Amino acid sequence: MNRDIILQTNKLGKYFYDPIKFKVLDDVSFEVSKGEFLTIVGKSGCGKSTLLYCLSTMDTNYDGEITIANQIVTGQKIDNLAVIRNEKIGFVFQFHYLLPEFSCLKNIMIPALKLGKYSYDEIEERAYQKLEILGLKEQALKPASKLSGGQQQRVSIARALINDPAIIMGDEPTGNLDSKNSETVFEIFKQLSQDFGQTIIAVTHDTDFAKASDRTIEMADGKIVNHNKII
Repeated sequence: MNRDIILQTNKLGKYFYDPIKFKVLDDVSFEVSKGEFLTIVGKSGCGKSTLLYCLSTMDTNYDGEITIANQIVTGQKIDNLAVIRNEKIGFVFQFHYLLPEFSCLKNIMIPALKLGKYSYDEIEERAYQKLEILGLKEQALKPASKLSGGQQQRVSIARALINDPAIIMGDEPTGNLDSKNSETVFEIFKQLSQDFGQTIIAVTHDTDFAKASDRTIEMADGKIVNHNKII
């Protein structure tokens, strides 16, 4: 595989069986380059969220093959996948899922403490660095519950960055935000991609968010129906 390709899918297929058998992913193949900001769009039920969960290694029940950072993840044991997720993938969801009683700093540190690659002091310093990038360093010691919705989502982005993942995956990352905060999150993603070479894959219903990304994959009935070129 080309060393600039950070993720590759080959003929992904997946069925759902309830209430009846139907194919939710149908021969889905594409590549994502390092540093690319990719969005995945389509109507509800088109398969885009299912695709993201397969890419994230949280759903392993599919046909085909997924490669992340030159490593085939398909067929790996559950324990190995947990390590791959924590080390190579950062997650940003529609809801921030922060621990409200923990400080912003502690919330950000959790994935790195779990990974165990750095000392506590090193992880704390890295967490401060991520907060500084996102303009929240002065909020570091505040409980997460005391921040605004937009600030909480920025903390969740810092948390996703703490292990320097190969890819940040977003599931409707602006879905719970107003237009101003949605624009802020988009600008952060764009900066991470352009200035830091961070690869981002985000499922979204936000048309403006998708249009301003580097490339958009449109899905319908489990298939890729439109594959816009990198701008």
